[in-house]
Amino acid sequence: MSGENSFYITTPIYYPSGKLHIGNAYTTIACDVVARYKRLQGFDTFYLTGTDEHGQKIETKAKDLGQTPQEYVDGMAEGIQDLWKTLQISNDQFIRTTDKQHKEVVAKIFEKLLAQGDIYLGDYAGWYSVSDEEFFTETQLEEVYRDEVGNVTGGIAPSGHEVEWVKEESYFFKMSKYADRLLDYYENHPEFILPESRKNEMINNFIKPGLEDLAVSRTTFDWGVPIKSNPEHVIYVWIDALSNYITALGYDPDLGGFENQPEQFRKYWPADVHMVGKEIVRFHTIYWPIMLMALDLPLPKQIFAHGWLLMKDGKMSKSKGNVVYPEFLVERYGLDALRYYLMREVTFGSDGIFTPEEFVNRMNFDLANDLGNLLNRTVAMINKYFDGQVPEYKGDVTVFDETLRQTATESIKAYNEHMNTMQFSSALSSVWTLISRTNKYIDETQPWVLAKEESSREDLASVMVHLAESLRIVGILLQPVLVETPARIFEQLGITEQSTAWETVVFGQFPENTSVVKKGEPIFPRLDKEEEIAAIQEAMTSTSPVQEEEDDWNPEEVQLSSVKEKEIKYDVFDKVELKVAEIISCERVENADKLLKFRLDANDEGGHRQILSGIAEYYPEFDQLIGKKVVIVANLKPRKMRGEISQGMILSAEDEKGNLTIVEAPAHMPNGSIVA
Repeated sequence: MSGENSFYITTPIYYPSGKLHIGNAYTTIACDVVARYKRLQGFDTFYLTGTDEHGQKIETKAKDLGQTPQEYVDGMAEGIQDLWKTLQISNDQFIRTTDKQHKEVVAKIFEKLLAQGDIYLGDYAGWYSVSDEEFFTETQLEEVYRDEVGNVTGGIAPSGHEVEWVKEESYFFKMSKYADRLLDYYENHPEFILPESRKNEMINNFIKPGLEDLAVSRTTFDWGVPIKSNPEHVIYVWIDALSNYITALGYDPDLGGFENQPEQFRKYWPADVHMVGKEIVRFHTIYWPIMLMALDLPLPKQIFAHGWLLMKDGKMSKSKGNVVYPEFLVERYGLDALRYYLMREVTFGSDGIFTPEEFVNRMNFDLANDLGNLLNRTVAMINKYFDGQVPEYKGDVTVFDETLRQTATESIKAYNEHMNTMQFSSALSSVWTLISRTNKYIDETQPWVLAKEESSREDLASVMVHLAESLRIVGILLQPVLVETPARIFEQLGITEQSTAWETVVFGQFPENTSVVKKGEPIFPRLDKEEEIAAIQEAMTSTSPVQEEEDDWNPEEVQLSSVKEKEIKYDVFDKVELKVAEIISCERVENADKLLKFRLDANDEGGHRQILSGIAEYYPEFDQLIGKKVVIVANLKPRKMRGEISQGMILSAEDEKGNLTIVEAPAHMPNGSIVA
């Protein structure tokens, strides 16, 4: 088992079907922050990232470009590794699923699972999305296409990609065999899946309804790892891709159990954290643990599923022309500006919104004003009042010294707590609490006034060293996130690596006989807001959105369909007030089979409102609705139902089969937001 002083973290391996954007960089930088933090603490850290290079989509893409699949993925993998160098990602290994050693071990893993009866040969038929490399049942499709007699002819997957009917011989993994064992593991390891809402989603949506056996081979394309005992089949993406986390460490099933594996594997496995996007949680929290159980290997300690980095109009997409590439931001604003923004702006685990306005604001207010100006003022005053020599630290001298020191101690404690739970935004907020307090300390102590009186010389000296010491602490704490700025802070303060080691992050350790630079340089220039917002917006739109093919569509000729008998004018509809509301609690109404009673936060002045809705049959596990944001009719006249007040209506959608789903609002919208 992994040692007490070892730490193993992984990103998902990226599918090289296109150029990576800042959403992809977000995950990789987050893992890099954790890896750097652990190394600073003295952990023997191993950080893995890489590329998932097999599958039908890659084969098709290469053919369209007139390349072999290997030529195509070689070029894409090189580009991704170049990007990670640009972002100064400190990964210890970059694994590719086309690596010879990986392919050999994946083939052995498959044969082991086949020999012990966890995999069997059968036939599979279903709706398949090439883009998602995933099969879907008809009920899982977001949209279903039918012919004139009602037969299903195709549809749209939840991702938005089209599906096609595929029927072929396939090997299957007996997932159902391990379902109860997996649930027990969830129960006994509450920290295994974070945030906890992801675990509830897996249990309610996939395991409780009955875990289906998983198709794990394909015969309709060749670009993959062939099955040794039946080469007409290639091993389907998830066994191939997920195995990277152990093949990278040298795992080989032919060597036997855990204790017989190579030293590197025994040293780092199980992984401390698999960090993944929320769209691939199922594969990492259901399929991967079951694979490991079948291989008789320990399960990873934690799978952290973060949200997406979105744009105002949804996910980044070339077709929308809203993609932001990290290379542009790094070239124009510097690497640390990008890393800071991504880690500060988004609450980790939730979705976040990228906007040019907030990016520039973070640069100007947080980095240029708060941090950069503090450093500039400190260096300038030490040069002016003490000829560049930082005075000796003598503890609390002025009446304000103690509170600054206490703030530093509290900030260090809070920072470590947040970093250990991967709440990077909160960790950085703790650092900025110290930065803000230090700026306030200058206003409180007024060094320019102290400098006028020789009797205040000792107070002035204490102020200077307290400022320098606060900046030293800030620089140390920022090292996992900002990879260039801390060194520039230390250089201007005149301190060496010996005074910036992690074990020195205690207030009052500023080294004696230290001289600051003669003239400090701004570490973050202040930006022209309008000019830079325009530049980022131009870079986004220059990604050449895909033009739709022109057709003969004329909206005025479309016969509009409606289930209501009469059209209404806009002024009638405008009287309806729709709002975003968060479900605080939900329970059944006594003696009513269909009614659920919701407590909702719609930012009403008097507190929460109550709405009754007859949807109990569609949500038997109604507690899963708690925390969701929904759309309500807010100005509907209240009425009594079964003796309970109902103050509005929750909107829902119903398909032609009578299936009903609540209309959810975007999670980032504040409660009470108007829907128009």
